[in-house]
Amino acid sequence: MPSLKALRIRINSVRSTQKITSAMKMVAASKLRRAQAQAEAARPYAERMQRMLAELALSVAGNKAAPPLLIGTGKDETQLIVAITGDRGLCGAFNTNVGRTVRTLARRLESEGKRVKIFAVGRKGRDFLRREFADRMVGEVSLAGRRRIDFADAEPIAERINAMLHRGEFDICTVVYNRFRSVISQVTTETRLIPAPLADAPPAENGPAATYEFEPDEEEILARLLPRNLAIQIYRALLESAAGEQGARMTAMDSATRNAGDMINRLTLNYNRTRQANITKELIEIISGAEAL
Repeated sequence: MPSLKALRIRINSVRSTQKITSAMKMVAASKLRRAQAQAEAARPYAERMQRMLAELALSVAGNKAAPPLLIGTGKDETQLIVAITGDRGLCGAFNTNVGRTVRTLARRLESEGKRVKIFAVGRKGRDFLRREFADRMVGEVSLAGRRRIDFADAEPIAERINAMLHRGEFDICTVVYNRFRSVISQVTTETRLIPAPLADAPPAENGPAATYEFEPDEEEILARLLPRNLAIQIYRALLESAAGEQGARMTAMDSATRNAGDMINRLTLNYNRTRQANITKELIEIISGAEAL
């Protein structure tokens, strides 16, 4: 049975941990409000841009002269997976879920004879995937220390992916991230970035797909629009991941705080029982000594 001193030290240690987890929960809640507002504000623009590009990809399907960012290379031999995770832990299975999804996707693609490359955004995802796919890692980015995610953080990532595409280093690009749904729910999502996913063909009674007219010039507009769309979709994924990370951390720290409280109660009960047992033992010794006299 532990001594009273050991139990007191243990109780004080757990109380200190409880204060830390409670403070981290409050910090995560404060950051969550800002991150959630950013993610929700970016959704309408990113979704409308994605729909427009999907309709445009459908309208130019079969046109080999279309930009690779829109229709891809025409092959699917080399697949690039962009894994977006956090740079810090203490957020439950948030980072692990993305790592496991990327691992499952990579194994499935390799079993189909595809070549897989991985671009990691976030230190936790990089460390997780490097254990098994170190030879497939082609790039990594860390956003540690950022107080908030800005569009300027997504542009360099999009530029690197665009440069890799033009060098012929991959054919299809997919981003895997946690989409924020609520404080207690983050959905691991796979979204294809390159080529743009085709929109559903319209029913026959609704007529053919929309026809786009470009002014002043189609090539000039697409040359600016397509790289920007790539950066926007990555920016949206970064914002969703940032909001989901704070929600997951808030939930994890709340659970840790409650668990610490339960542990303190158990240790306090054990401490009181041990103290009572020591008092009873001393009383028995005193009474026994008095009777012996």
